[in-house]
Amino acid sequence: MEIKVIEENNNPLLDRREIIFKVTYEDATPSRKSIIDNLSVIMNSKQGLIIVDNIKTEFGKRESIGYAKIYESADRVKEIERSHIIERNSFLRAKEKIEGAGESKEIENGKTKTEAS
Repeated sequence: MEIKVIEENNNPLLDRREIIFKVTYEDATPSRKSIIDNLSVIMNSKQGLIIVDNIKTEFGKRESIGYAKIYESADRVKEIERSHIIERNSFLRAKEKIEGAGESKEIENGKTKTEAS
C-alpha cells in the first residue's frame, strides 16, 4: 500500500490540517485502521488525532481517494467531530467496549451476573 498526499490545507480556525490523499494498493481495499497507521507516519502525527472522513474507490481500480483531518489536540477532536465519526476512527476504544461487554454478559444459573445479584 502506498499513500500520496495530493493536497494539504491548514485550517487555523479549527486547529487542524485537512488533507486529500491517494491510496494505491495491490490486494483488497485497505482498512481504515491501516490507512490511519500509515498517515500517522507520513504526516508525523498521533493516530488518535487523525480522522479519516471518507474514502472513495472507483470500480475496477486499485486506488482510492480519501479526505482526512489531522487535529492538534484530542480536545479539539471531541469539540468539533460528531460522536459516530470519532467512534468509527478510534479502534482502541471500540476494542475496549467489546471486551467490556463480554465481561458483563457472564451467565450464572441461566441469568446474567447482574440479574443474579
